[in-house]
Amino acid sequence: MIQSIAKPLTGVFVIVLLAWTLNAHAQQWPSHPMTFVVGFAPGSISDILARLIGQKLGESLGQTVIVDNRPGAGGNIATQRVRVAAADGHMLLVTSSAYVVNPSLYANAGYDPIKDFTPVILAASTPNLITVHPSVPAKTLQELIELARKQPLAYASTGIGTTPHLSMERLKTTAKIEITHVPFQPAQAVTSVLTGQTQVASTAVTLPLPHIKTGKLRPIAVMGAQRSSVLADVPTVNEQGFQDFNDLTWFGFFAPAGVRAELVGRLNTEINRIIEQPEVRQKLAQLGLNSRRNTAAEFAAFIKEEVPKWAQAVKVSGAKVD
Repeated sequence: MIQSIAKPLTGVFVIVLLAWTLNAHAQQWPSHPMTFVVGFAPGSISDILARLIGQKLGESLGQTVIVDNRPGAGGNIATQRVRVAAADGHMLLVTSSAYVVNPSLYANAGYDPIKDFTPVILAASTPNLITVHPSVPAKTLQELIELARKQPLAYASTGIGTTPHLSMERLKTTAKIEITHVPFQPAQAVTSVLTGQTQVASTAVTLPLPHIKTGKLRPIAVMGAQRSSVLADVPTVNEQGFQDFNDLTWFGFFAPAGVRAELVGRLNTEINRIIEQPEVRQKLAQLGLNSRRNTAAEFAAFIKEEVPKWAQAVKVSGAKVD
């Protein structure tokens, strides 16, 4: 009788011991400094977010967060670095919407955006925006389209395969117009319109915002589904005769595939809490960025929608980067 009772008790003891061991292991995280690998250079929006959130996350978790900038190949170098990192929650990728475009844009981006990573959080986003030089005789999107049908126009973008470039190409296809694309580095894209080198620009809201406020650039249309909070009087593309435009430049955090769900959940909770702090929200607003609380599952669902959307845009535009 004693022996028959002992066996079940032994089984219960093993289960309890295993649960305690797993819990203790989880509580040890992070056991050493964390690293945010950023796909772009210091001073980029991805870098600013990594440093802003990294400092506060380090304070919360009691570990240093190191920001490691690995620019190059549109963010692919950083992405490949994190893809092969240990799946222990100590290294995260901080990148932009290039993450969902590059697998279609490059012959070999070096990663699968669905299988190789676990989305942690969509940290911030901003809609893409069409602006023109004040000398351009167009104040609405329809007026710009009519102008493009009458005379040659050129538009500056923030680079081949960026979502602002692909957004304009989507619009050109839908509106059946031709506007010559001239790719630039992000800051130079705005400068090209300011100096009259190009008449039009397609960028994220963040770049031309200071020049819009001073009247040096005129906003024509927001390419997101909703108006921008910092340009509330500028109508969207959808409001101006089109549909199904929700084209954003966004910034997110990713963990390597295989990181335990509880760690992803903890990271998501902590970063959500940080983003909701008043001083952080103020900084994001100054940059023209929007943010809202979201779960890792919601971000993963968003990624699954973005990948085929931009793959189709790349195909239609014919954009390629070797």
